[in-house]
Amino acid sequence: MGVATSTRTHRKGTHVSDRHEHPHHHSPSGLRHRLSHLLTPHSHETADKVDSALESSARGMRALWVSFAVLGVTALAQAVVVVASGSVALLGDTVHNAADALTAVPLGIAFLLGRRAATRRFTYGYGRAEDLAGLVIVLTIAASAAFAGWTAIDRLLDPRPVQHVPAVAVAALVGFAGNEWVARYRIRVGRAIGSAALVADGLHARTDGFTSLAVLLGAGGSALGWQLADPVVGLAITAAIALVLRDAAREVFRRVLDAVDPSLVDRAERALTEVAGVRGVGELRLRWIGHRLRAEVAVVVDGDVTVRQAHRIAVDAEHALLHAVPRLTAALVHADPEPGPGEADPHLPLAHHAAM
Repeated sequence: MGVATSTRTHRKGTHVSDRHEHPHHHSPSGLRHRLSHLLTPHSHETADKVDSALESSARGMRALWVSFAVLGVTALAQAVVVVASGSVALLGDTVHNAADALTAVPLGIAFLLGRRAATRRFTYGYGRAEDLAGLVIVLTIAASAAFAGWTAIDRLLDPRPVQHVPAVAVAALVGFAGNEWVARYRIRVGRAIGSAALVADGLHARTDGFTSLAVLLGAGGSALGWQLADPVVGLAITAAIALVLRDAAREVFRRVLDAVDPSLVDRAERALTEVAGVRGVGELRLRWIGHRLRAEVAVVVDGDVTVRQAHRIAVDAEHALLHAVPRLTAALVHADPEPGPGEADPHLPLAHHAAM
């Protein structure tokens, strides 16, 4: 796969290139990270950043296909019991599990798109495809909640006895175990690589695990002679699914609106203020592009330094950001000269554009 390199020319001030090498002297927490850091040579070359991003995408793809296989086997096992027992509740749970397995498709497409190099039309690349996949997953969770609620209400209006209760109970436990394992796996990997869509998909798997528990409790109630147990529990689980839907939707929509954790902004500002030559931090912006962060920042430097010195300070500032902010793969640093006594604001010619 080819690696496209680019240079970043500032609107005013200094110029910073994406390609630069420099030694590293930092002490990340964690013994494993320290050992790998000591034993593996590395730099912040563009190729290294792309390799890191590809590694994250590969982890996401692996999580998708492993969970797809687990949920596929789970749904198949439940389908066998559905045929034998005729359980409508278990049929609904099986449909949930099959749908959850299929959510790997939009996420897989998003991860594959995210590997493509930036173009002149998509200058930031295709990482935002993950956000679109997250929206699809949120809609899928909403559809699951609606289906679960409708099934529960239908059971309240038309109670039906559950046949082969022991087999249905075992199938429900299998469904819960499969979904919970997949949920933990997807959420863990999603948070590790910074993918809100994969986290949302993990939360979706957890909702299907709740549905499996509803089938189990409903079957137990039916075994005790209370036919309304299944639909009543189903309504309670529908409410739980709605709560999970709220959390997943909030995470995905925040990502779509370029929201970041404010603590990341604080961490970036602290790192910049410690860079030699930086006399102040101006506008600082962070945004997610898929599961990668990008930064844009203006730093204030001595107005009497040369262009080369200002460039060196900007490179040091980017270096500090790359170490301080997790999953940051690129930073555009703009150097502003510190105004002297009586000197006009160098940005004054742009003021009327900012007001528009």
